[in-house]
Amino acid sequence: MRDSSTGSTARPNDPYRPSERSGPPRPSRRTVLAATAGVTGALATGTTASAAQAAGTTVPADRHDDRQLRALISRMTLEEKVGQVFVSRVYGHSATAPDQADIDANLKELGIRTAAELIAKYRVGGIIYFAWAHNTRDPHQIAALSNGLQKASLDQPGGLPLLVSTDQEHGIVARVGKPATLFPGAMALGAGGSRSDARTVGRIGGAELHAIGIRQDYSPVSDVNVNPANPVIGVRSFGADPDAVAGLVAAEVKGYQSSGVAATAKHFPGHGDTAVDSHFGFPVITHSREVWETLDAVPFRAAIRAGIDSIMTAHIMVPALDPAGDPATLSHPILTGILREELGYDGVVVTDALGMEGVRTKYGDDRVPVLALKAGVDQLLNPPSMEVAWNAVLNAVRGGELTEARLDESILRILRLKSKLGLLSDPYVSDAGVDRVVGIPAHLKEADRIAERTTTLLVNKEGLLPLSRRRTPKVLVVGADPASPSLSDGPPTTVLAGALTELGFTATALSTGTAPSSATIAKAVAAAKDADAVVVGTYNVTAAGSQKTLVDQLVATGVPVIAVAIRNPYDVAQLPGVGACLAAYSWTDVELRAAARVIAGRVRPRGELPVPVQRADDPTKELYPIGYGLRF
Repeated sequence: MRDSSTGSTARPNDPYRPSERSGPPRPSRRTVLAATAGVTGALATGTTASAAQAAGTTVPADRHDDRQLRALISRMTLEEKVGQVFVSRVYGHSATAPDQADIDANLKELGIRTAAELIAKYRVGGIIYFAWAHNTRDPHQIAALSNGLQKASLDQPGGLPLLVSTDQEHGIVARVGKPATLFPGAMALGAGGSRSDARTVGRIGGAELHAIGIRQDYSPVSDVNVNPANPVIGVRSFGADPDAVAGLVAAEVKGYQSSGVAATAKHFPGHGDTAVDSHFGFPVITHSREVWETLDAVPFRAAIRAGIDSIMTAHIMVPALDPAGDPATLSHPILTGILREELGYDGVVVTDALGMEGVRTKYGDDRVPVLALKAGVDQLLNPPSMEVAWNAVLNAVRGGELTEARLDESILRILRLKSKLGLLSDPYVSDAGVDRVVGIPAHLKEADRIAERTTTLLVNKEGLLPLSRRRTPKVLVVGADPASPSLSDGPPTTVLAGALTELGFTATALSTGTAPSSATIAKAVAAAKDADAVVVGTYNVTAAGSQKTLVDQLVATGVPVIAVAIRNPYDVAQLPGVGACLAAYSWTDVELRAAARVIAGRVRPRGELPVPVQRADDPTKELYPIGYGLRF
């Protein structure tokens, strides 16, 4: 099962079903809670969530009290209760009429044809959107899908609205792409250092998610990235300073939740110091309890103080917190003992995806969901087999391993969140709301302004930057072209060359890839001899890798070389010969365009490293400390 964002191209004239295109009718905006109780009273007229969101104000909540919610739970069947704790993937752009390829994928992985069938069969409490599952083609399609899912759920006997979620971290992980607004990612925001900018990213990003029917965002990443070799977090983290990370986490949380979207601090108890990707292995964090308290715990404490709605678990082992050898997702001492009791958190706890290897190493897929609930989890995210996981929880309750009261605790937290988000009154969105909010010029301009404050200048020998259009009019752009995140203009070399051309240079692009061959390097070197300057986009350069060979041979031509690190800023340590080096922290359009404006001198570099960069020849020593950044 995949767990990455590849993006997909929207198809013109897509034959959406009319009932989904405009959203199901709302005959009196009757509250769902009242409807499930057999009451037909209408909801009093007031400011709608979409109108409040468009005005930039806090979205009103239902705020049903626990007595009402417990009464609702008491009328649910056991099967309905089991379904409420699951959040599943499903393939297709439509709840009822997906493409045939998506029907086939659903049948193979989930045993159903459509999202509506999944909801009817398992009564799930939530759905997670992915680009690779073809859920996120364009904003209007996503809004229509969200409405179709809500209708399918509410059409069930005693049906409840869904909590639709996604991973919209911005930067290198974003499931919803253009024409929605894409912001710089966490480490770029860390380089900018502005809590106001972080809050703006949450507020605007949240408003756009809200408009398309997504009410739970698995962001912000709250891990403190202190390991340069971390293969899964890296630039998804705000940085290596726990206090700085904490401030940005809290600001982004407040931004998202002011727009009526539940933020999610992840990955508890902290995934920032590992060299293993929990998608493919089982990381072990060797921090002492004292180190954990002063490093990993700090941003999560800040998120809780900021009123975080949900916290995601990590599939990592932390022996100092639980010596049993279980992943944190399945650890009662970590989730209940520390998160609930010591940190005082009583919001929703959601697992990371249950198809990841880190949680499957020790136990089978039938045991994982049961153990997670016993540990203190509320939402079970994306199990590899819904049939296995759903029946495992059902049978655990029937057999007495899990009590129904324990299930009710999690459902109450989930319903509290749905009530807070206004879903129990009106879960639907409109095309007008999409047009009013998503990807509007004011949001796009704000993304550009924020990005300009993040680009970090690390090397600038002999004042090479800014480049002069008069002295260096011909620019060759080469380098890595990883798959463009989330419907961006990409590939990166093309975006950089296009941006420099718009700024008055004559720029050409030549993609050389993340592992250029000798022939590709020779072609780039030959092309460089006809250029006045070379810009090379680097992507996680290693000492023995051919990206380093490419840069070294370009430098040897004598043509000025400017490196732009388009992922981790640590690349600079491997590139001592370049005339200039910038850290962009991502290869999304907004960050590449900002880097181009710095190269051209249209804006001044303002970013400062949020992580230290170690020397290549001696990793125990710093080449550049946290806070380093040149100006011109």
